[in-house]
Amino acid sequence: MKGQDRFDVVVSGGGMAGAAFALAAVQGGLSVAVVDAAPLSDQAAPTFDGRATALSFSSFRMLDALGVGEELRPRACRMDRILVTDGRRPGAASRPASSAFLRFDADEIADGAGGEPLGYMVENRWIRAALTQALTRSGATVLAPASVHDVKVGPGSVEVELADGRVLTSSVVVGAEGRGSTVRKAAGIDALGWRYGQSGVVATVRMERDHGNVAHEHFLPGGPFAILPLTDRRASLVWTETTRRAEALRAASDEAFQSHLMRRFGPFLGEAKVEGPRFVYPIALELAERLHAPRTALIGDAAHAVHPVAGQGFNMGLRGAAVLAEVMSDAAAIGEDVGSELVLERYARWRRFDVAVLSAGFDAFVRLFSNDLPPVRLARDLGMAAVNRIVPLRRAFMHEAGGATGDLPKLMRGESLAA
Repeated sequence: MKGQDRFDVVVSGGGMAGAAFALAAVQGGLSVAVVDAAPLSDQAAPTFDGRATALSFSSFRMLDALGVGEELRPRACRMDRILVTDGRRPGAASRPASSAFLRFDADEIADGAGGEPLGYMVENRWIRAALTQALTRSGATVLAPASVHDVKVGPGSVEVELADGRVLTSSVVVGAEGRGSTVRKAAGIDALGWRYGQSGVVATVRMERDHGNVAHEHFLPGGPFAILPLTDRRASLVWTETTRRAEALRAASDEAFQSHLMRRFGPFLGEAKVEGPRFVYPIALELAERLHAPRTALIGDAAHAVHPVAGQGFNMGLRGAAVLAEVMSDAAAIGEDVGSELVLERYARWRRFDVAVLSAGFDAFVRLFSNDLPPVRLARDLGMAAVNRIVPLRRAFMHEAGGATGDLPKLMRGESLAA
């Protein structure tokens, strides 16, 4: 062994969910070590993660409360309207393919949301950079590059052995490494899930005409095609195709990809030019059977990796991070062991119903819309038309997407965990 250190919490994974939780835990008065396989500075590079995230307004409140919102705000593009259409042909994003479509407008919930938009689109690299900089200032111990080799749970503590032989001792270890979590496996927590046979092709494009802060999601038989507004007249494309077609698009020349893109994109925002590299991400559902085990808790994709169709994966991860940090900091304030079964069960009880309902809902949504059978298409188009005409139901969907429903943790109400 090369040394031993004692912390309240060891976080395995310094990505967006892990870093946010670590910041929240430090704010709540806990001593924290963060372990990640990649140097945190690398995670802000344009080639590390090409995706952008739709942050709900409650998630942005949390980032404000953690002290990173001010840095992100110039990089964030408001989503004031979302248009959802259903069709069969490329280029249909420029117009509804039928009379059945959904339109969500922030003005409809302005009173209840305090004038907030439906969400904010922010490129992941800027979120990662802001969280990393805040983490280095926070007083948390950051070990990167480093990786967790083994986890040994004792009666009153847990030993986290790193690949270099160093051992960290803490009250609890938090798995935040994403799919295939080492901490989850060490705890003996199984994961349920399946592949969708789809991959998301992600690219950033600059458009000839302004997007007007409108997000477009168009459903085709191969999967959804999303045009998500970014700052500076750009958009993030999430182009879902069968895995075979997605790999073909990855291998295509720039000219061929541009040609396919414009056929899919349509002319409604003028010419769209790809900026930067293309990325391809396989899509699968992966849910941990439990959110905790002795001296172990799971957050983010280690706990629940869902289809990106509704753009809620990171928002779910942030809510889990906020709940776990609040439960632990409240326990520490009254002298409880933050890694005890009672404390971790409070976290799981708060989160498990929400995780189950949202995961099942996203999966059902994908299966409904990635289906071209005429009876199914007719049923969903009738359903979309009905939702579009029922204002209270449409508003309920918007409040849910904004993360403003249910039992919100303090951070998502914009309140600090500091005593």
